[in-house]
Amino acid sequence: MDGAILDLNHFGGFFMITAFFRTIILYLLIIVGIRLMGKRQVGELEPSELVLDLIIADLAAVPMQDFGIPLMAGIIPILTLLSVTMILSVLTMRNMKFRALICGVPSVIVADGRVRQREMRRNRLTLDELMEELRMQGVVDLTTIKYAILENNGRVSILLKAAETPVTAGQMELHPKDPGLPVILINDGRVITDNLKGRGLDDIWLQKQLDAHHVRHTRQVFLLTVDENNSVYLLPKEDKV
Repeated sequence: MDGAILDLNHFGGFFMITAFFRTIILYLLIIVGIRLMGKRQVGELEPSELVLDLIIADLAAVPMQDFGIPLMAGIIPILTLLSVTMILSVLTMRNMKFRALICGVPSVIVADGRVRQREMRRNRLTLDELMEELRMQGVVDLTTIKYAILENNGRVSILLKAAETPVTAGQMELHPKDPGLPVILINDGRVITDNLKGRGLDDIWLQKQLDAHHVRHTRQVFLLTVDENNSVYLLPKEDKV
């Protein structure tokens, strides 16, 4: 009886270890696949990329749950799909017709304030969906739109008429400074030394900034950034309740 219990415990331990390593392997494989597709949000995926994500998720779920299925039965199809995706990516970069076939082409659904109903029907876009996209971009009047373009990722890009666009500093013949890219020097109390040196700064400069903001130590800083114009932003940590 004791031997049977030991065998069950041994089998249970082996089962848990197998589940752990299978999950880790498949998880890392999916992460690699997503990274190969580039830095995109789910809502910005092309149709072919969205289909690939769904299929890979399904292929990975089966060997994770059913240990009677060899792990390679999930890995090989996933690697095959990723290889096909890389080949298609190269082809879409080199051949415009193939790119249009796989990814589709943008559609102009509003031109000079007029809705192109045929294009909306072709793309199965309803008026409610169009108006929602316009409202999300702060547009409520169709007559102010020069072009509204339905992109391949399903988003609507809006180009307003010239009379409706905000006046720029260049049009007013002003010459403001270009905004500098801020770099984080302190992140939640931790000094990022590489960024500090990359800006040509040192600990003495950093301490002067802390003194100017009446902060004693870097541990009291939640965020400190400096941009190309040497503008400093410092946010101290909030007191714990």
